[in-house]
Amino acid sequence: QVQLVESGGGLVQAGGSLRLSCAASGTLFSLATMGWYRQAPGKQRDLVAQIARDGSRNYASSVLGRFIISGDSAKNTVYLQMNRLKPEDTAVYYCTAGTRRWSTDYWGQGTQVTVSS
Repeated sequence: QVQLVESGGGLVQAGGSLRLSCAASGTLFSLATMGWYRQAPGKQRDLVAQIARDGSRNYASSVLGRFIISGDSAKNTVYLQMNRLKPEDTAVYYCTAGTRRWSTDYWGQGTQVTVSS
């Protein structure tokens, strides 16, 4: 089992930045991928970004060039640096982890990000 705990959400003005963190614990050797999804009110949960064990990254087109995903293996933590935030980035952001490349087998509880115009 893997446990994921997100932090770093909050309220920010459009054009600002936030950094989300996700600390993983448990059976970490099995993980091949970690990442972030988001869900806005009334919408489906969508991919934001993922990072594989080999460092490969996968981004949604809507965040490419603005968001950066990175990982710190020593701290078992993955980060999402969010720059030039837009009101449409407002959502609950969920950390994910998977045992296969790009899979999502485990989910965190989510952290709210609100971008005001």
